Amino acid sequence: MRAGVLQLARWGLLDRVAAAGTPPVRRVTFRYAGETVPVAITPTPGVDALYAPRRTVLDPILVDAAVAAGTEVRFGTAVTDLLRGPGGVVTGVVLRTGRGDPTAIGARLVVGADGIRSTVAGRVGAPVLRAGTGATAITYGYWTGLAADGYEWNFRPGAASGVIPTNDGRACVFAGATSARVGRGGLGILQELVAASAPDLADRLAVAEPPTVVRTFPGRPAHLRRAWGSGWALVGDAGYYKDPLSAHGLTDALRDAELLAPAVVAVVADGVPEREALGAYEARRDALSTDLFDVTDAIAGHRWTDAEIGALLLRLNAAMRDEVDALAALPQRITGLLTSSNLPGCASRSP
Repeated sequence: MRAGVLQLARWGLLDRVAAAGTPPVRRVTFRYAGETVPVAITPTPGVDALYAPRRTVLDPILVDAAVAAGTEVRFGTAVTDLLRGPGGVVTGVVLRTGRGDPTAIGARLVVGADGIRSTVAGRVGAPVLRAGTGATAITYGYWTGLAADGYEWNFRPGAASGVIPTNDGRACVFAGATSARVGRGGLGILQELVAASAPDLADRLAVAEPPTVVRTFPGRPAHLRRAWGSGWALVGDAGYYKDPLSAHGLTDALRDAELLAPAVVAVVADGVPEREALGAYEARRDALSTDLFDVTDAIAGHRWTDAEIGALLLRLNAAMRDEVDALAALPQRITGLLTSSNLPGCASRSP
């Protein structure tokens, strides 16, 4: 989404995403209540188009940039537990590599970026501040040769679908509904939900090359967890997860990484109290997340009608626009700031 593209541009990484052959997206088409609404992407500073790189493209770009900034990266390593000091303060992590004895590493601050089933969040008992009530089951695959000129979002009561053009001439096609309707997923139910939500898309899928593998996410209620405590912080889905029907999760992760980074520097390098620095991070995260959380949860519940979905989509768009405005106003402080020399003893865990 626009906020995610803005983040990559601010970090100097967007050119690498485009150079990897990620197609620029300059048009979004919404279909709901029997209407088709095309929307052109208006260029703004740092965002000339939207991009949806495969994780196999984006992840190496992010890792390479982190290494260039001084990060030590260890693949095939899992955090299995946390080290504790007096009063339960987190002082490091216990690592497992699959061979040999566990390794303990001390850290001034442990950042849990380990997804919705976060080990860090579980070990510290991070409380859930806000819990979702709806959950969409998603089944998806990658088509080749699909006629598509941008993102497509389709909404009908009981069925939703979409198209996301990505690398190598492929397009991610997804369909979502309640877990009871999606069941075990697969190509058949994907095609059924697409036909129910966007017959035109179903016709185009019929003449494109289908995927060899279709994956299914069974759905999970959203959560907003406490984002910090003594010696720890959470970022990405570990702290804030909402339904994937919004296609906004990775944008959230990039956003919260930038919000957290200055707080990490303040605590580790400048000696600012955690309550002040990390508390401010959580407050900013929550202020930008609440509206997105609520409207996404309403859409994910699939309890809306054709007469209601238009207003919900407008609310979603307004919340995303507010997020972009807030991020654009942030000082350009992150690039080159997070290095091993000025962040001693900072451990993180990412999938």
